[in-house]
Amino acid sequence: MRTLALRGGARVAVVAEEWYDAFGVVTRGRVQLELRDGEPGPVLGRGAGFWLRGTGVRALRNPGRRTAMVHIVVPGARTVTPVTE
Repeated sequence: MRTLALRGGARVAVVAEEWYDAFGVVTRGRVQLELRDGEPGPVLGRGAGFWLRGTGVRALRNPGRRTAMVHIVVPGARTVTPVTE
């Protein structure tokens, strides 16, 4: 499991090879899914879970001012890597 910390206004790209079959859970703040066509996707709050596989998500963005936290679970991953953006 990885923990992704997104500062207010921050954006992190979703790289398909790294995030294949990943499942995310918002644990603090809000996170907006940015879709492949450039359109803004839904804004998810604390406790919301989402799959990245096959969803067309190209980035995660924090639309708020405070740091948002997302736990990312990738089946088959063997390491725990904290990620701070």
